[in-house]
Parts: sequence; C-alpha cells; structure tokens
Amino acid sequence: MTNSITTTPSFITQLREQIEYPSAGVFSKVLLKDNACQYTLFCLAANTDISEHTSIRNATINVIDGRGLLTLSGEDIVLEPGVFVLMLAKAPHALKAEENLTFLLTLSEKVTDKN
Repeated sequence: MTNSITTTPSFITQLREQIEYPSAGVFSKVLLKDNACQYTLFCLAANTDISEHTSIRNATINVIDGRGLLTLSGEDIVLEPGVFVLMLAKAPHALKAEENLTFLLTLSEKVTDKN
C-alpha cells in the first residue's frame, strides 16, 4: 500500500524494518508519494545488476545498508551506508549490488522540456 500525504498529514517509519531482501533481483516498495515526490525503498540481492537507463525526474539515493557500485554519467560511485547521491534528470546511470543493498530513492517533480 502506498501512503499519500494528501490523505495522511505525516508519515513515520523505521526504514530498517521495511527492508526485505529477495533471493535474487530487486524488491521495491513505494513508501510515500505526493504531487511533487515519490519515496521508494529499493532492496537488491547481492550480485544484482540494473542496466544503464535514464529518468525524466531528478532523483536522490540515500544508502541505508550494504554495498554496491553506481555508474553515473560514466563516473563510478561506491554505494555504502551514509552515501547520498543527487542524479539530475536524463543522466545515464547503472547499478550493481556487490552485496545485499538497500537505498531510499526519491524522485522529485517531473522535468519539463523547454525545447
């Protein structure tokens, strides 16, 4: 179930209690969304790859648990607890979980092209 700020005046959760590692692949859970942002908890099993892609929205990654490697616009970034990453819309990125990895992904408002 996705919570919405429009129906819930506040939202509190213990992120570590929300972690559910799959035996393989990716488990994701939308924790909250509103008109401006979506907050999704991602849990990746060790040795899971997410191939290069882009997003039409700006995003942040807040690493909670585990270790992985993010390739963002050709730069390798080690993901470990405490790491915060801002990814601008349309930036190519890929991900590899070196061990079980959990992060909170926040997608912000959609970017509108002025071209």
